[in-house]
Amino acid sequence: MVQPAPSGLLVAGTSSDAGKSVVVAGLCRALVRRGLRVAPFKAQNMSNNSMVCLDGGEIGRAQWLQAVAARVEPTTAMNPVLLKPGTDRRSFIVVRGEPAGTLEAGQYAAGRAHLAEAAFAAYRELADAYDLVVCEGAGSPAEVNLRSGDYVNLGLAREFGLPVVVVGDIDRGGILAALYGTWALLAEEDRALLKSFVINKFRGDVSVLEPGLEEITARTGVPFHGVIPWLLDVWLDSEDTLEVGHWRASTALSATARDRLKVAVVRFPRISNATDVDALAAEPGVDVLVTVDPAVADTADLLVLPGSRSTASDLAWLRERGLADVVARRVAAGRPVLGVCGGYQMLGQEIEDDVEGRVGVVPGLGLLPVRVEFGQAKVLARPAGSWSGHGVDTAYEIHHGIARRLPPSNGEVADPPAVHGFLDGWHVGPVWGTMWHGAFESDDFRRAWLAQIASAVGSQWQPQAGAPGFAERRERMLDTLADALEQHVDIDALLALTRAGATA
Repeated sequence: MVQPAPSGLLVAGTSSDAGKSVVVAGLCRALVRRGLRVAPFKAQNMSNNSMVCLDGGEIGRAQWLQAVAARVEPTTAMNPVLLKPGTDRRSFIVVRGEPAGTLEAGQYAAGRAHLAEAAFAAYRELADAYDLVVCEGAGSPAEVNLRSGDYVNLGLAREFGLPVVVVGDIDRGGILAALYGTWALLAEEDRALLKSFVINKFRGDVSVLEPGLEEITARTGVPFHGVIPWLLDVWLDSEDTLEVGHWRASTALSATARDRLKVAVVRFPRISNATDVDALAAEPGVDVLVTVDPAVADTADLLVLPGSRSTASDLAWLRERGLADVVARRVAAGRPVLGVCGGYQMLGQEIEDDVEGRVGVVPGLGLLPVRVEFGQAKVLARPAGSWSGHGVDTAYEIHHGIARRLPPSNGEVADPPAVHGFLDGWHVGPVWGTMWHGAFESDDFRRAWLAQIASAVGSQWQPQAGAPGFAERRERMLDTLADALEQHVDIDALLALTRAGATA
């Protein structure tokens, strides 16, 4: 009996951050430009960077962007299992976009059978609806200690007979050993599914590399189908914090370039949804530094407290590092501070958390008139609004903590002129807070707000006339990535391994 051709392919990697997300996004854009109906898929993602789909569920940010690359509406089927680290030994589980309990470290290898069932069901749903499903693995398929319970790498590939492409990052060094070692550690049944090697981030003359590639193919029987060059202008919404410092400047923020706007973003230990940084850093003339250095936070024109997966814990860390004192000094001097989601919650008067960090009641920084209370129900929303006449339609909310306006103290008028609403948050003097992630992807709002910040600090920065918007830059990036894969990867050979290639 002839077996049907596989309904998709799996892009695995020699390690985390080897380029799996990049290759999947590039393939999605390249294939949809060829007229194929294609969907991205990641059975399980461990990430604190996520996005809310229009169907109301939560998925990893990388899969959301890959769906944008494929020009399809992102859905929870594309990332059916999302693990959000809460501590070093516990993760919160999201299944098909909804909270589904916790996973302890000891359960990771063998306690996920119900998650595998949800993931396989979601894959079948996509395979029935699209010409091809481009899957992304997690970590490395050679993590043999986790193989028995795996359903995102070779467990997924074995379940659906998927051909496997292994991507390695040559910029890390040791690429040939990493590729050969991946193959060598696998059981024979798993090796049989390895159909292709691809190298990422190559700089130099490919002919120098070719003898090594030929030797690896001779030893493994796995051909190389591409060497992708280093792509300077390609950035992706990272699925974890490995690349949250992508925008990091090579030196400290300059204190003299007054035609630029200098932004410092605090890198919390449990930073979450740090992709808000991308929209700020994409603006011409805005220098963004992700930092834990109090001196850098002190000298920037704008200090940003981003989202956090454990608000109370990161607030305690902020105090331990002396960064809370920096925030207080800045506010006393009238210098701007912005808090987003968890960062906004820290700016309030008090936090009561028996859900996320389980710390009870702790004092906030006392800079905004709100009290935060964490509830069991998670807020997942795609709100819209405006600020000073500038619309915001790119925002999303993901949080357990609810920030409520405190009643005025004795003798205070109900709404003093110094307190203003700001995107489901508050603005008091130099302090700004909002629950909305993604708001700064709205171009007119972002530029108008940054111009007000620049004016407040005496910077001469102004939005650059004719500069492309954030969504336009993202589209250009995805097309640049697809162009590179078309030029440097044998996409036809990869397609030939699947039913899409067989049909063509």
